[in-house]
Amino acid sequence: MTTTFQRQADGIPVILKAPSATLDYLEDWTAWLSALETITAITVSIDTEGLTMTPAPTWTGGIVTVWLSGGALMVGYVVSVQITTSQGRIDTRSFRVRCVQR
Repeated sequence: MTTTFQRQADGIPVILKAPSATLDYLEDWTAWLSALETITAITVSIDTEGLTMTPAPTWTGGIVTVWLSGGALMVGYVVSVQITTSQGRIDTRSFRVRCVQR
């Protein structure tokens, strides 16, 4: 589990990743969901080619897990995670993955 995000000046959390690494990234929606609300669907998009999501995202309770691999050295990618809930609400959170040599 990868959790060491740092918030940048633009407000988007960023995390460093080696191009050769395949890692899981968690997005916790628990505090945002109402008491009986559940996640019913997830859509993940990546703004630039090269970073790959595999397998499909999963969720347990309010925690979404996205597995990412690949990426090009010194390139930053914005990953957007959109959820739909049992109450019909839709929201998106984004984070940046910056590929560096580790």
